[in-house]
Amino acid sequence: MIYSRTLSRVAAALRPRLRPVEIDGQRLDPDTQWLIRLGELGGAPTVSAPTVEEARARFRRSATFLDPRVRGCVSSDRTLPGPAGDLRARLYTPRGVSEPAPGLLFLHGGGWTIGDLDTHDNVCRYFAVEAGCRVLALDYRLAPEHPYPAAVDDAEAALRWLLEHAAEVGIDPARVAIGGDSAGGNLATVVARRARDAGLAGPCYQLLLYPGVDATQERPSFELFAEGFLLTAADVRWFKGHYHPDPSRMGEPDASPLLAEDLSGLAPAAVIVAGFDPLRDEGLAYARRLAEAGVKTEEVLHEGLIHGFPHVSAASRASHEALAAAAASLRAGLAR
Repeated sequence: MIYSRTLSRVAAALRPRLRPVEIDGQRLDPDTQWLIRLGELGGAPTVSAPTVEEARARFRRSATFLDPRVRGCVSSDRTLPGPAGDLRARLYTPRGVSEPAPGLLFLHGGGWTIGDLDTHDNVCRYFAVEAGCRVLALDYRLAPEHPYPAAVDDAEAALRWLLEHAAEVGIDPARVAIGGDSAGGNLATVVARRARDAGLAGPCYQLLLYPGVDATQERPSFELFAEGFLLTAADVRWFKGHYHPDPSRMGEPDASPLLAEDLSGLAPAAVIVAGFDPLRDEGLAYARRLAEAGVKTEEVLHEGLIHGFPHVSAASRASHEALAAAAASLRAGLAR
C-alpha cells in the first residue's frame, strides 16, 4: 500500500532478465511481471484451492504479504444487524477528519467465497486516509455456506443501516458512497441499483474496482488472460460454482448487474479496470452501459495491471499510482 523503494530497486535489477509481456496491444507492468515471476519461482499456488478453507487461508497470507501498514488511521470493530443475524464490520477514521465526514461502505473482493475484514484492512485504511473519509467495511456472509443472494442481502442491510445511523458514526448521510473490488464491486453496484429502486437517499457515488458483473458469459479477455496473471479463468469458474449453486439464476440482475434492463438514475460511478484481467471486458462493458443510461461515469483502464492490483501496490509503482487515482476519484465523488 505504501510504495517501497527497496522493493522497487530489487525489481529494477531483475527486469532486464524478463522479456516484456504484450497481449492485445497492452504491455504488462514490469514490477508486476517481476512479482508474478517471483511467485512462480516460489511455487505460488492459484487463488482457488482443493478446499474453501485452504483458499481462504492462502488469500489471508497473500493479501497482506506486501502491505506495509497504512498510518494515520484508527479502526474499531462493531456489529450491524443483518437479515440472518449480526454482521461484523470495521469502522476506519483518518486522524484529523472533521465531523460529519463523508463515508464509504466498502465490500471486499474474493469471489464471494474468500476474503474478510483483515484481507482488505490496508485497502480500507488507504481509502480513509487518502480520500479523507470514514470507511465502514462489511464482513458479509460467504459462499458456499451462504450462496447467492446472501451477500447481496447483507450488503443492502449494511447500506440501510449506515444511511439511518450515519450520525452515530460521524458520517454525513448525504455523502455516503458504496464501493468494493471484484466480487465486492459486483455487490456494490447491485446494492446501488436496489437502493435506487427502494428510493433510498444514497449512495451518492460508486467506486467499482475491476467488478465482476456478468456470470453468464465469458468475453475475449477471459481467454486472453486465462492463465499467468494470478487470477485465472479456472479461479473465476471455481468462485462462480460456489456462489451460484443454481446456475439458472446467474442471469438475474442481482447476480449479473450488466444484464439489468434499466441502469438509469444510479449514483455517479468510477469503474476501474485492469488490463491483464479475465474480467476486463465485462467491466468495460458495464462502464459503457452506465454511460449510455445517462449515469455520470468515469471509465478507467489500467492496461498494464492485473486483477487485485491494490494488494501489490507496495512493490509496483504503477499499481500504487492506480490506487492513488482511485482514492482521488472517491474524494472528488464525495465532494460532489
